[in-house]
Amino acid sequence: MKPFFITSTGTGIGKTLTTTSLCWQLRQQGKSVTALKPVISGYDPIDLDNDSAKILKSCGITPTARLMETISPWHYSVALAPNMAAAREGNPVDLDKLVQFCLDHTTLASDILLVEGIGGTMVPLNNQHTVLDWMEALQWPVILVAGSYLGAISHTLTAAQVLKARGLEIHAVVICESYYRAVDLIDTATTLETFLPKSVPVIKIPRMTSSEEAWKYTPAISWMCQ
Repeated sequence: MKPFFITSTGTGIGKTLTTTSLCWQLRQQGKSVTALKPVISGYDPIDLDNDSAKILKSCGITPTARLMETISPWHYSVALAPNMAAAREGNPVDLDKLVQFCLDHTTLASDILLVEGIGGTMVPLNNQHTVLDWMEALQWPVILVAGSYLGAISHTLTAAQVLKARGLEIHAVVICESYYRAVDLIDTATTLETFLPKSVPVIKIPRMTSSEEAWKYTPAISWMCQ
């Protein structure tokens, strides 16, 4: 099994689109995929279009509240960072248990394991740890998702430096074309390629016209997990 951790430069950038696109494309190629979204905020068990539900759908699984909470055991209804959400709702994130939850899934008979983080690289999981600590504990290759909005280049290079400082391998950078304050997607990719290591592929996903099962219409990106 090959495990990958999917993080991003912030919230609403395109992590779930990247995760679901990889799930869908890998499955179309005959690969078995396990995908998790262990921590989620803004969660509604009735909403079958939330991130956990989308991930299940892209894996060919009909989402139910039970199944969504199986892949997202730390779930919060309020759309806040997990430390703040847990202060209101309970179920605080224990880093050791979170890491073990991910590691337990590496024993499954799947070709690929994808774990999607929450928010950006430095989002607090609790009052002691961030998503970065989670990634460092796992030491899996990281797929960094970025946007093409004004300021995205600085945010992406900053995140890349932070990951490097913790000894984490950036497996690829995926740029999801932004809707607001957008800068040209190709220009953004070209500039990032100039500053990122040559070994890191920069993959472009153009803006999707529909959010419904958008993962079926993204360009081929599954090659990076082969």
